[in-house]
Amino acid sequence: MKYINAKEILPDVLVEELQKYVQAGYIYIPAKSEQHKSWGELSGYRKELERRNKAIIAEYQRGASIEKLADKYYLSVYAIRKIIYKK
Repeated sequence: MKYINAKEILPDVLVEELQKYVQAGYIYIPAKSEQHKSWGELSGYRKELERRNKAIIAEYQRGASIEKLADKYYLSVYAIRKIIYKK
């Protein structure tokens, strides 16, 4: 998340009003619910994990052991089991 100086985007009167509550601090302004993006949607990381998990499942179905998959993907045996048995 990139921080933006309030003086660069807000009118002076609004900055002065905000300074009554917070000075030299950070304020998180959430997106409106209709504009909210789910986790990993913007970065593409969610899709990357989905591809990785599909590869893990396919390798397991071709006979790879859970232990070998854990070593290959740098995950715990428990994490591999969660991926494989997730329905």
